[in-house]
Amino acid sequence: MYLLRCNEITVMCPYFIKIKTSVVLYSLLLMAICSTWPAMAQEKYTLSGVITEASTGETLIGVNISIPDINAGAISNAYGFYSITLPAETYNVVFSSLGFVPQQKTIALNQSVVYNISLNEDAEELAEIIIKADVEALDLKTPQMSVNTLTAQTIKNIPVLLGEADVVKSLLLLPGVSNAGEGASGFNVRGGATDQNLILLDEATIFNSSHLFGFFSVFNPDAIKDVKLYKGSIPARYGSRVSSVLDIYQKEGNSKNFKLIGGIGAVASRILAEGPIKKDSAAFLVGGRGSYAHLFLPLFDIDNSAYFYDLNTKLNYKFDSNNSLFLSGYFGRDYFGVSDSFIVNYGNALINFRWNHKFSEKIFSNLSLIYSDYYYGLELDFVGFKWNSGIQNFNLKYDFNHYISNGLQVNYGIQNTYYTFNPGKIIPNRPDSGIVADQLVQKYANESAVYGDVEIEINDKMNVEAGLRMSHFVRFGQDELQIYANDQPVIFDPFLLIYKGADPVSVVSSGRSEQLKTFSNLEPRLALSYELSPEVSFKASYTKLTQYLHLLSNTSSPTPLDVWTPSGPYVKPQRSDQFAVGIFTYFLDGDYSLEVESYYKKVANRIDYIDGANLVANDAIEQVILNGQARAYGLEILLKKNSGPLKGWLAYTLSKSEQQTPGRNAEEIGINNGAWYNTPYDKPHDLSLYLSYDLNSRWQFNTNFVYQTGLPTNYPIGQFEFQGIVVPYYGLRNKQRLPDYHRLDVSASYTPKAKAKAKHSNQWVFSIYNVYNRANAASINFRQNADTGANEALRTSILGIVPAVTYNFKF
Repeated sequence: MYLLRCNEITVMCPYFIKIKTSVVLYSLLLMAICSTWPAMAQEKYTLSGVITEASTGETLIGVNISIPDINAGAISNAYGFYSITLPAETYNVVFSSLGFVPQQKTIALNQSVVYNISLNEDAEELAEIIIKADVEALDLKTPQMSVNTLTAQTIKNIPVLLGEADVVKSLLLLPGVSNAGEGASGFNVRGGATDQNLILLDEATIFNSSHLFGFFSVFNPDAIKDVKLYKGSIPARYGSRVSSVLDIYQKEGNSKNFKLIGGIGAVASRILAEGPIKKDSAAFLVGGRGSYAHLFLPLFDIDNSAYFYDLNTKLNYKFDSNNSLFLSGYFGRDYFGVSDSFIVNYGNALINFRWNHKFSEKIFSNLSLIYSDYYYGLELDFVGFKWNSGIQNFNLKYDFNHYISNGLQVNYGIQNTYYTFNPGKIIPNRPDSGIVADQLVQKYANESAVYGDVEIEINDKMNVEAGLRMSHFVRFGQDELQIYANDQPVIFDPFLLIYKGADPVSVVSSGRSEQLKTFSNLEPRLALSYELSPEVSFKASYTKLTQYLHLLSNTSSPTPLDVWTPSGPYVKPQRSDQFAVGIFTYFLDGDYSLEVESYYKKVANRIDYIDGANLVANDAIEQVILNGQARAYGLEILLKKNSGPLKGWLAYTLSKSEQQTPGRNAEEIGINNGAWYNTPYDKPHDLSLYLSYDLNSRWQFNTNFVYQTGLPTNYPIGQFEFQGIVVPYYGLRNKQRLPDYHRLDVSASYTPKAKAKAKHSNQWVFSIYNVYNRANAASINFRQNADTGANEALRTSILGIVPAVTYNFKF
């Protein structure tokens, strides 16, 4: 035990972890105890409960529970639970959340009280939900920063390609978030790579978030309850990636009434049903979505096919006031075929079993058992083989929220994930193909962590959140492991000045239980806020993260053919340190808010590839990669208008993202001569404007405009002739850029007036993507003109102007 002294008072605190870093946490805990000690002598009781939506029974995330008379409050957690401990007294308690009618209750706290409450949806206020920082409104007091939340309604309002509401495309309108262009998979956050984002759906990992190679995301907006993106100041319960966390929760299912919603679009349709199994105790949700444009291709004598489908499911059962069970799942697949001679099939599958348990009015827990699978299949009929690869993981998590007192909350838990990596298996698809079946060496690993953070109100103006995550990673034995001289799988040729793979000196086999390599890392987190005035707050944060998995890809945007690989004897884990500071304010009675943040991030052990690296079906991937470093820094500005008929936001990001792979010794030149170079997703300027205008109860108009610096690329800087063949040569890596990207989208939503006592409603959405038909360059290639012999540039664009109509319905 530690003995912490507040003047003449001795406080005993449990000694959890014998490490120096924990001193920071205990010091902060001591400060909170000392600052509130006079109040601790008073008799205190706890007000707790669960907040739900009145019409559906859905628990509500992030509801503000405020007590204005004493400037105290709390926020409901991811399962609608709240808890606040106060001195014995009668209080006026306000429960509020944007989109719902606020309720004020007078509660006599002369004993601990369990107060469950349901909030009614406010149709007028619901239209004013645009984007929420932290909870629903800009919270100046909380130390959490670099966090944005989108509601499902906001996502549905934003004009997107072919009218298909899209979670990921909506995130791209936020500061600090971008991607590699039209038709690109994934997204980049604060100069990070796409594989550095942890994407969670009901706590299960999604390894590929895109349908049809990036044109759509895998998330059905009708099934989504909450979307939260952490760009920095990431809580200790999250780990495994070094750039960001996208945390998405599905709806739980309507426990009051049966509901059916859906939509019919230009290329895809969706439907979702939810309702009670046992009213107020058990509910279900099942939703499906699929595209059908491929059905019309034969009418135009096109022998190709491309489609996707996904399925969302959820069951929940409330045993009593202290115990609830949830079972959720997702299954999605994409299919792309060219005349049956080239077929790609890939997708995610996951299932999550969760148990919520309330130990007391102060301690809430959640236990999760999670299975996640990502599969990729390829068939080349003209060659005569099938190929499949993937990654599976089994995850156990146990989280606790401990509400010690008003102004002091501790969150802690444990997590363990076991991985199986299949880098590829080749199977002949016909007897006469001549292909020999082969399985690349499978890899196995385990990642575990213990974590905790504490939220402390130091005084009326200053709040602190400090956390620590201890992660441990084990790379287990495999059938074959190549051994190299001096443990160097990549060697440097000083005469040709190139890197190349080394020849192994031996090959060893080891049992699954053998540990080939282990890594342990401490990942501290710290965030603070200080109110400069009632309308202005200063915030700062530091976040350290470790990533043990790597996506092997030499393209600016992930493709299904990319393969995940674990850290091990030759591949080190990535480690990042991010610092951020910001000013947050609201003005004109809260109608407007402004967020200005600056950040600096550095990443160690970022892998890079030697020139001419082959990443496909490579059983010795360590022979083509080198460890380097990356850095990113920038300024983000977000100006929002939150109320009135005209709402929206303006987001601007000024940033730089670079990578460096220097030589390992004085003899080696490294990649790009050891100099820093632009990452493939570096965009110095990124401007996004989103506006929504409510003309009346029937018509709503939405528009967004995007302007971005062109992506880095390489153009030939010269050429030479060899045996009659003109050969171009290139300069330093990513030195040139594509032309700047810009686009304007518009949409109009028409909701017919519902008849009296009607149990259904419908809506028409008319949209135009890329209104002025901008031919944004996806790539620029060079060729020799057949007639003149002169070199010429050829721009390749993916999308022009795209109109669409979508019909939505609700019963």
